[in-house]
Amino acid sequence: MTTSSDRSPAVDVHGSKSYEIRTYGCQMNVHDSERLSGLLEEAGYVRAPEGSDGDADVVVFNTCAVRENADNKLYGNLGHLAPKKAGRPGMQIAVGGCLAQKDRDTIVKRAPWVDVVFGTHNIGQLPVLLERARVQEEAQVEIAESLEAFPSTLPTRRESAYAAWVSISVGCNNTCTFCIVPALRGKEKDRRTGDILAEIEALVTEGVSEITLLGQNVNAYGSDIGDREAFSKLLRACGKIDGLERVRFTSPHPRDFTDDVIAAMAETPNVMPQLHMPLQSGSDTVLKAMRRSYRQERYLGIIEKVRAAIPHAAITTDIIVGFPGETEEDFEQTLHVVREARFAQAFTFQYSKRPGTPAATMEDQIPKKVVQARYERLVALQEEISWEENKKQIGRTFELMVAEGEGRKDDATHRLSGRAPDNRLVHFTKPDQEVRPGDVVTVEVTYAAPHHLLAEGSALDVRRTRAGDAWEKRSTAEAAKPAGVMLGLPKIGVPEPVPVAAGSGCGCD
Repeated sequence: MTTSSDRSPAVDVHGSKSYEIRTYGCQMNVHDSERLSGLLEEAGYVRAPEGSDGDADVVVFNTCAVRENADNKLYGNLGHLAPKKAGRPGMQIAVGGCLAQKDRDTIVKRAPWVDVVFGTHNIGQLPVLLERARVQEEAQVEIAESLEAFPSTLPTRRESAYAAWVSISVGCNNTCTFCIVPALRGKEKDRRTGDILAEIEALVTEGVSEITLLGQNVNAYGSDIGDREAFSKLLRACGKIDGLERVRFTSPHPRDFTDDVIAAMAETPNVMPQLHMPLQSGSDTVLKAMRRSYRQERYLGIIEKVRAAIPHAAITTDIIVGFPGETEEDFEQTLHVVREARFAQAFTFQYSKRPGTPAATMEDQIPKKVVQARYERLVALQEEISWEENKKQIGRTFELMVAEGEGRKDDATHRLSGRAPDNRLVHFTKPDQEVRPGDVVTVEVTYAAPHHLLAEGSALDVRRTRAGDAWEKRSTAEAAKPAGVMLGLPKIGVPEPVPVAAGSGCGCD
């Protein structure tokens, strides 16, 4: 068990050491990076200012092992930092996450200038390992084989003052042949319901008004205790928390998606009318080869039930194109499901061979040219459907939670951006009165594009919220915070966090 003293070594911080975290992969990694930030700040480090490119005193790579080129991307970035580290005594580089769990000693062999390698199960040890590497002047490689403590017991520096991830489980019990995640994050382990609700209540007290329940297979929650309705009960319990305005969850698995969950979604007012349901393939043959324990009929049946209970639900998905052995007929079945399901958005992936997975050694690997052609056809179809579904929103009135940094052109267009209850992105005309991230604005949609909506008229209502107050308080505090004394070269900042998509971002759910 990781204790508070284990997490907070007596780091000799002359002034303040700066840190930068680069995150790759799914929402689980994004949330883990929030914890890594919390750990480092508890140990006395300060976050590098915006815009840094490896000029921090500590650079941490939180890696993903799902995509085929993950290794090349990591070592390319490590190579870029090698000369910077050589010219800056005291700079440290750490590598964690799924790729670190998989490659272990290989990382230090290929990049001997790395100071620390840690795994998915022992992120709480990062400050200790950095200090040990500094004192002993040699790389520290520590990979735990099983979870030491549930990650949510660790300190966290959340990226948002008004919206938060809340982990309800870690690991995965599925055996999908294309996915290496279960081997790296371990078997599914559920968190106690009371601990989850206590964390949510504490977040709401701090001003958070939207939470996303997070798990590798979120709706399998309860498997540890044998309660198949545990997840729906958790959703309903979230509905009783005063001040919690929006509840989302990602990512469910069709195998475990039961009618009681649909009922809880429909009957709990703060559970949003949004569902991310990974498809992966519409072909029963391919689904069997993937070891996905559902078939096309079962999947479309779930979509039909959700639409019947929640007519305005926006449904999104993950799809893999070009899985080994996929025929043209198989691919046509995927297109058929896309047409029938009419997803609001689809996160589409070209199959990527991943060493260590059963699919990597399967026969009939599809030529890249064929995969690319199918991928382009799928994207074109989904773009058409997304646009048609968004056009149906014209004339509708939405309450938007004002977002921070989601509208890249907002300054030029004098607009702000927000998320509708169904998670659609809406750009709206900036009201005359002050509006802060976390506040709620009511607008009427006037225009639709495939990936966003516009509300070009005046806002119908503006509601200042406790979430907006929390954002303002945090922004004021950070603006007033002294820069501190940094080691090495002047810092220019830290990259923006990984954009949060509706899906896992790795296609492995």
